[in-house]
Amino acid sequence: MRWFHLLLLGIFPIAYAFSNDCPSSMCGDMEIKFPFTLESSSNSCRTAGVSANLSCSSTNETIITLPSSESYRVTSIDIFNGIIIEVLPSTSSISCPWRRGIQKRPNVNSSIFDVAVSRFVLVNCTTKLSLQADNHDVVGPISCLSEQGSFVYALGEYERIDILPRSCIVIYTGEVLSDYTGQPIQTIAQKSVQGQRAALYPNTDENIQACYLCSYEGKNCGYNIIRDKKFCFPEDSHGVAIGTSLVVFLIAVLVVLYFFKKYINEKQKRIKVEKFLATYKSTTLTRYNFSNIKKITKKFKHKLGQGGFGSVYKGELTNGIPVAVKLLEASKSNGDNFVNEVATIGKIHHVNVVRLLGFCSDGTNRALVYEFMPNNSLEKFIFFGKSKKRHEYFNMEKLQEIAIGIAQGINYLHQGCNQRILHFDIKPHNILLDYDFNPKISDFGLAKLCSRDQSIVTISAARGTMGYIAPEVYSRNFGLVSHKSDVYSYGMLLLEMIGRRKNVDPTIENLSEIYFPEWIYNKLINNNSLGIAMEMEGNEEIMKRLAIIALWCIQWNPSERPSMSKVVQMLTSNFQSLEMPPTPFVPSSDQPGNVYVSTNHEDLLEVRISTNYEEILED
Repeated sequence: MRWFHLLLLGIFPIAYAFSNDCPSSMCGDMEIKFPFTLESSSNSCRTAGVSANLSCSSTNETIITLPSSESYRVTSIDIFNGIIIEVLPSTSSISCPWRRGIQKRPNVNSSIFDVAVSRFVLVNCTTKLSLQADNHDVVGPISCLSEQGSFVYALGEYERIDILPRSCIVIYTGEVLSDYTGQPIQTIAQKSVQGQRAALYPNTDENIQACYLCSYEGKNCGYNIIRDKKFCFPEDSHGVAIGTSLVVFLIAVLVVLYFFKKYINEKQKRIKVEKFLATYKSTTLTRYNFSNIKKITKKFKHKLGQGGFGSVYKGELTNGIPVAVKLLEASKSNGDNFVNEVATIGKIHHVNVVRLLGFCSDGTNRALVYEFMPNNSLEKFIFFGKSKKRHEYFNMEKLQEIAIGIAQGINYLHQGCNQRILHFDIKPHNILLDYDFNPKISDFGLAKLCSRDQSIVTISAARGTMGYIAPEVYSRNFGLVSHKSDVYSYGMLLLEMIGRRKNVDPTIENLSEIYFPEWIYNKLINNNSLGIAMEMEGNEEIMKRLAIIALWCIQWNPSERPSMSKVVQMLTSNFQSLEMPPTPFVPSSDQPGNVYVSTNHEDLLEVRISTNYEEILED
């Protein structure tokens, strides 16, 4: 019926006159066009446009003030290219900025902006490279880093490293501020490395989507306050009288096509899910309709948390049993996550795997019903934060019990089912704790099924959470994806359990302790006491046992990692029988130097390579 009304709107000839109530503003020589507005603009225009906090100084310079109270001079501004600003370096004199990459990044927290950065890699070659004139993604040799017989080049993130001579080795990976993400490294001026220029891109929301389309078509964006509408108008006009019945009809047709396409997509999702459910046979799962789900959760009254693909609510079955209900968001899923969860844990039962009790697939509404875990996730107990809360159950013996339970659960997924289940998202947040603080693995939305005798799997894209993803999941150059990828994630989780901290913590004052895996490895090989400051009682032997096993699990080469069955054996065997692993930061025996992956858990992966050229990267 809604589509019929839209069509009627186009059939009857009605002319609409649009006036642009938010004209451009001038600050010196800079024209500021809607949806960007100055603070001096009307409230209606500022509300309808981009909340950029732009002002014009007494010297006619355009200034942007971020929520962090940082202010920058704007050098150019438009909706398509974002806001280009000047960023002064945090260090007044930088002899060789390539050593450290970004010196100062604008703090855009709580703002609508993202900062454009381009990644680069420094490689050290024993001979000079013959660079082609059209190769815009290689710069060098860099004079401040190179010396006799050692030539350092910078490569952009899209340049293939395997085209370089074998004598070239990677020594550093960093980021620079740029005009747009992925900008060729050769076009980024030296001053960009020092942090004197940055581009701010507003997050795409309903306030600016229409204006993006106008800019793409080479038109200006206008806004009519009375009709609360944004519209496009030619550069040489002022946005007056641009409507006829034909225009309205075409708009109506486009809207109808959009909703029709959306309807078809949703229908395909439903067909896909229903086909799976038709072939899936389970006598243990209950299928609910959406009205049942609303009753169970009391209309989603008590929210427990938010996941990557939906929200989790507390509920109660008719027999009084408490449950957790995950309501999947249709906009974030094409049905694969729902199918993955039901297919993987719908037919299995293990003391260390969360139990799926039922599901709902009712139109576009999909939900999963799990057993309720009263103590939430392991994450809330191993990361103290500022509160430094101590739980009486969490001494070293209890942590070892939890580590063994998680390992047994993963081993069951790998070896104990009819099909091998690869989880691909092992992390503290996905380890739930029952009434007795026994661990249970949850969230199988990224899981993949394969035959038990299949050692290698293929995936279309990297999956998992930054900081726990195995190197081979990012790039096949590091190996093939297999069940050993879950082993790597388990090792990173185990290290965080030991240290009660993130594996990479830039707030640590001692620089040698920022990357925890390397710090603890150096302690072990030097036979030093770990001396980890933790709010718990426990013995050094348990701590060292868990650390050694974790370091085996995070070996760079997947073939050098133990299987999960071997991990369980190591966790329960005699401590003296454990061997010290090789350094987990070297990808192969013939590659000099130490390689390690450090992650800041804020969607930034930094691969740093420390070699005999460490002095090159020093201030």
